[in-house]
Amino acid sequence: GETAVLKTGGNRSELNSLHEASRRFSMPTAGLESQHKQENFILGSSTMDQVKGVLTLQGEALTQADINLKIAKSSQALHFQFREDKQWKLQQIQDARNHVNQALQLLSSHDDSYHFKTGAEVNKLMDAVMLQLTRARNRLTTPASMTLPELATSGLMKMFTPPMPGDVMVNFYINLSKLCLTVYQLHVLPPNTTKNFKPAGSSVLHNPGAMFELNSNRFEVSHVHKVESVVPWLNDTLVFFTISLQLCQQLKDKVGVSPG
Repeated sequence: GETAVLKTGGNRSELNSLHEASRRFSMPTAGLESQHKQENFILGSSTMDQVKGVLTLQGEALTQADINLKIAKSSQALHFQFREDKQWKLQQIQDARNHVNQALQLLSSHDDSYHFKTGAEVNKLMDAVMLQLTRARNRLTTPASMTLPELATSGLMKMFTPPMPGDVMVNFYINLSKLCLTVYQLHVLPPNTTKNFKPAGSSVLHNPGAMFELNSNRFEVSHVHKVESVVPWLNDTLVFFTISLQLCQQLKDKVGVSPG
């Protein structure tokens, strides 16, 4: 019967592949060790870009950032970098790794010595693993939405030397396999302005014209510069999620248990 099939290890190959794939992602083993070594990424290399960033990524940490900004309509150029004692954790990568580790723990608790009693049990395990892998993938494909005051007061703004001027804001995030840098230039709206003030909501990327209020000053975004670079091991990671989720689905189809 069904139990016999499971005991003969017919589904072990998929389970083992899944386990191996997850282990490779979560530990510095061959293949994905680049996520643990320092790598430099150049964002904004075309002559058109008013922003150029050199970012150093090591796992989920940006260990150095060097940003050059050409101010529109003037020949002024600004240069900022992280203070020596600072690094910035990319929460998206950290969260994704935590979800993969939870998937791994689920799989490790059903290793070769474990006998599944029913197909429904396999199904339940696969659903739990798929939930963690989907959450992990979603963290990389869905950057956090932030309001402009949240960006202005985020810890990231205190990381730079020289300090960021009050009319410049930056944000870093992951989108799929890309490391993204956004720089906002602001101008203060005069108190007597006739402009209709309407504060912008939460967004991954704000557009020119977006307004906000901070410490009783009103600001408007005048320019937005977005530059990005592909991180190869993040690309490998997204492929890993696709393959692992397919393996889970195959196991579910193989067991073919009708609900209930």
